[in-house]
Amino acid sequence: MHVPDGFLDAPTSVATGVVAAAGVGIALRRARAELDDRTAPMAGLVAAFVFAGQMINFPVGAGTSGHLLGGALAAVLVGPWTGALCISVVLLVQGLFMADGGLTALGTNITLLALISVVVGYGVFVLLRAVLPRSVASVPIAAAGGALVSVPAAAAVFTLLFAIGGTADVATGKVLTAMLGWHTVIGIGEAVVTGLVVSAVVASRPDLVHGARGLAARRPLVTSEAAA
Repeated sequence: MHVPDGFLDAPTSVATGVVAAAGVGIALRRARAELDDRTAPMAGLVAAFVFAGQMINFPVGAGTSGHLLGGALAAVLVGPWTGALCISVVLLVQGLFMADGGLTALGTNITLLALISVVVGYGVFVLLRAVLPRSVASVPIAAAGGALVSVPAAAAVFTLLFAIGGTADVATGKVLTAMLGWHTVIGIGEAVVTGLVVSAVVASRPDLVHGARGLAARRPLVTSEAAA
């Protein structure tokens, strides 16, 4: 899903850069309401997990591979605003130090992976949690559903951007078919990973999961001094 440098023309890249900057700016202000001294460390762990997860590619056929986007996962664990910041930081580090995505395409990648995937993934999660039984057990299921939809949604938005400012001589219809086809398969893998990770976290500390707020009792924070 990482868009490389030069794949979209300059006006489109600048436009997505403006959208990304605005989205990150709003997220910086809104994230304060999602974090406290108990949940703030989770944001760092989520960013580290997504960074590592995006380094692992799994084959989906015809020489194509996919990797974790992490938008829905981050949003469910730490909240949509903080989740968007986590993914943005990962993309910034990858663009600066690993040449993954490129700097001129950083705005595009943040728009797709940190904003679209988070908004769609968390939106679907909220809808599913509203119709599923009101219990902690429903959280991983709803998270997996959000992850499944978020990946092809980001692919569809990329196709729209390509139709507006793509530099390659490829028909938009072919791009849409390829992107939605393969990213639906990738979305299944994303859903499995997201469901398993969220399930593992809610099984041990549901009170630290943003998407489980109101469903789990708050547990006391135990320090080494208190334990002694």
